[in-house]
Amino acid sequence: MISDYRCFYCLTRSFEKLLEKGDFSSGTKSCFTRDMIRLYDNYWDQLTFPEFARELHNILRIHTHIQDPYIEEKKNCNSMILNNYSEIKQIVNQSADPFGSALRFAIAGNILDYVVNDSSNLTVNISSAVNTQFAIDNSSLLKENLGKAKMVLYLGDNAGEIVFDKLFIETINHPNLIYAVRGAPVVNDATMEDAEYTGLTNIVKVISNGYDAPSTILNKSDSIFQQYFKEADLIISKGQGNLEGLLHLNDNRIFFLLMAKCNVIAEFLKVNKGSFVVYNPAS
Repeated sequence: MISDYRCFYCLTRSFEKLLEKGDFSSGTKSCFTRDMIRLYDNYWDQLTFPEFARELHNILRIHTHIQDPYIEEKKNCNSMILNNYSEIKQIVNQSADPFGSALRFAIAGNILDYVVNDSSNLTVNISSAVNTQFAIDNSSLLKENLGKAKMVLYLGDNAGEIVFDKLFIETINHPNLIYAVRGAPVVNDATMEDAEYTGLTNIVKVISNGYDAPSTILNKSDSIFQQYFKEADLIISKGQGNLEGLLHLNDNRIFFLLMAKCNVIAEFLKVNKGSFVVYNPAS
């Protein structure tokens, strides 16, 4: 399990931002803070970081009565990337290596995470993606295995990022690829609503994993998702949350695609913060 004291402070800052941007009373903020501290005291050593984040979001819903505090950010992010989709797709199609370029954009989209980053440097990071080298590079093996896989399961991560996933999926052009989203809103992770809004449902089968953690927690996911996971020949796992939820499986079918957005993950993977990673446990 990837766990570090810094993860708690990261969560604390993200929820502080949520409480400050909302018109909540000091009493609501104090009640949430007390429950957050109580959760930490009782469960920090028992839960993974994504599971802990899920419980905090449930506490936030109880105190604020807001089901999806990131709903506007997700819509704006989806729209922003969609507005530039044709231009980005042209860059990919005209590149010497469309697969590699689409893969880099898919990973660059991983920066669209309102827990770890703000969007102030978004344009710079995404536009430079096509020239970024991988700190861990199992991309050739990914491409090879995609050519042999009868069924591919693609685990989505954030809203906005889902548009870059769409581009990568169109570039892959696999005949039997299933895309999975979160079971309900949590952080700015993509749900079925995002898949429909971005047009992803028009090009590929999209399913819910049936659980609302910002990760893939296999034993908490619904039976339909678990069956797809079991039957897939290859699994593409996007983002840090899915890495934290699945790495312990040591499953050679999984390729983890992510940007190392924080020092905890960067140190765990032995790469620099901000690095692009395509990692397969078998390599």
